[in-house]
Amino acid sequence: MKNVFKLMAVVAVASLTFSSCNCFKKMAKNQDEVNITCTPDVLVLNNGKVEADVTVTFPVKYYNKKAVLKVTPVMVFEGGQVEGATKYFQGEKVDENYTVVDKSMGGEYTQHIEFPYDARMAQSELKLLVEVKCPKGKCKEFTLVNANTGALPTKAQKAALAAGGAQAEAVKAEFALPVAKGVNTLQADLNYADAMANTANNYKNVTTVVTKADILYAINSSYVSKKAGNTEDLQAFKENVVANQANDRASQKLYVHGYASPDGPEKFNDKLSAARSKTGHKTAEKLLKDTGMGLDVASYGEDWEGFKELVAASDIEDKALILQVLSRYDSSTQRESEIKNMSAVFTELKKEILPKLRRAQLINSTDIKGKTDDEMAALINSGRLDELTNEELLYMAESVLEDCKAKVAVLEYTAKKFNDARAYNNLGVVLAQIGENAQSLAAFEKAAQLGLNNNELNSNLALANLANGNVAKAEQYAAAADAKTKSLIAAAQGSYSAAATTLEGYNAAIASTLNNDLSAAKKAIASETTAKADYLRAVIASKEGDLETAKAQLKSAVAKDASLAAKAAQDVNLANLFASGFKF
Repeated sequence: MKNVFKLMAVVAVASLTFSSCNCFKKMAKNQDEVNITCTPDVLVLNNGKVEADVTVTFPVKYYNKKAVLKVTPVMVFEGGQVEGATKYFQGEKVDENYTVVDKSMGGEYTQHIEFPYDARMAQSELKLLVEVKCPKGKCKEFTLVNANTGALPTKAQKAALAAGGAQAEAVKAEFALPVAKGVNTLQADLNYADAMANTANNYKNVTTVVTKADILYAINSSYVSKKAGNTEDLQAFKENVVANQANDRASQKLYVHGYASPDGPEKFNDKLSAARSKTGHKTAEKLLKDTGMGLDVASYGEDWEGFKELVAASDIEDKALILQVLSRYDSSTQRESEIKNMSAVFTELKKEILPKLRRAQLINSTDIKGKTDDEMAALINSGRLDELTNEELLYMAESVLEDCKAKVAVLEYTAKKFNDARAYNNLGVVLAQIGENAQSLAAFEKAAQLGLNNNELNSNLALANLANGNVAKAEQYAAAADAKTKSLIAAAQGSYSAAATTLEGYNAAIASTLNNDLSAAKKAIASETTAKADYLRAVIASKEGDLETAKAQLKSAVAKDASLAAKAAQDVNLANLFASGFKF
């Protein structure tokens, strides 16, 4: 924006009517234009701040050597205004420490302006308040000048300024010179929730439960004694089979596996394990004859895996050495030879381990199907969440429930009942999706406190801090964050070109629009049909001057999300559309 600002001519007019400030009369002589430019000409929200550079050019033979000019930037919006840092200019003969304007040379001076963003600034004006004084003249105190008309405050206006508050703000707003209008808040539309990730649950709709019982044999025997065929373990095995038959969610498969202990000749043991599988099968059939269940039969020879498991679970002093032998040799003969060489150890093995491997093992592998999605949803809808497991609740919130409020309720319950860090993380994601940014960040922080430490949470913490305007805090997580999160951090800092190359979809379109690459922005959201995508297409079309497309896209966006109508009315990016007479 370029303002042809005859500032000192204005001041000179004021000085004619206000004799105590007569030092400004001299500034009217050889009056030339004072130019003001604002970069950017439309202010932009970036990293929680609104920044601009206002450049003032004073002409040669212009500035009164004894005058001081005080310029204060102010953001004026409905319901209030915020003043920024003041810039002072002084003539050559003023004995103060301000920026000197050489009368014979003139000058160009840039004032950097920065404001913390306030949501009310979307519809606002950046203005300059101008005050003047002559320290060596009669006007020793700064006097406010109407920078638009050159008028000095009337008695009523002086009283309002003295009173302060809303009255003083109204006078200042009237006296201030506009240099830029509105704030482009498109950066705030970056969707951080879209990049957040849930922590996976361990839910399985089908759970496999394996129960086992052993029929033990004497050494080198495949005969099942009466005692071995009627143990408490076998009876418990049968009871489990019967119980599962009564469960319509259970599907059972029964097996008999014959084994031999890994001592003695390998070929002999292969035959022995086959014989044990047959006698074990007969015993199992007799045990389970009332159930009508069939059994698959197989023999596995020497049971080195069982040997390894029993040794690892034992209190044998040299078990580490035994396990080392098993890992070093693949040959059954070599293993047996090395272990027998440890005579003291082998004696203990013969007593504690090997007898347990002379067996036929009965196995029941039961697949138990869990509740259906509809059944779990019914329990949730009726408030009976206590009838669902931790994993079921996590699964329903992540994969089945569609209503965000229902997801929040389920995850809040799960997080508190089970003190589950995963639930807090996933709760943070849903809260971000519904715009509860502060609560979202608190949920992620709770997950971290509970010890969750994975890439998803690290990125989520960065993104949640971005959503809350904590860009510096988000940077602390950048090193371990994924590429998408790093790009969003870059976008939140105003590095749109770098961000656009990594981001996809809506966020890529935001970054490209802010980078003035409207073609790339349109391409990024070409397949998206959401209300926010339609709204962004309206912004892009408006920037291109295609008001007909802007109208159509904005109407489509508002039809999908009525709240966007109020946003559009405040959006500087759509100002030309509304100026053309557009109405909903």
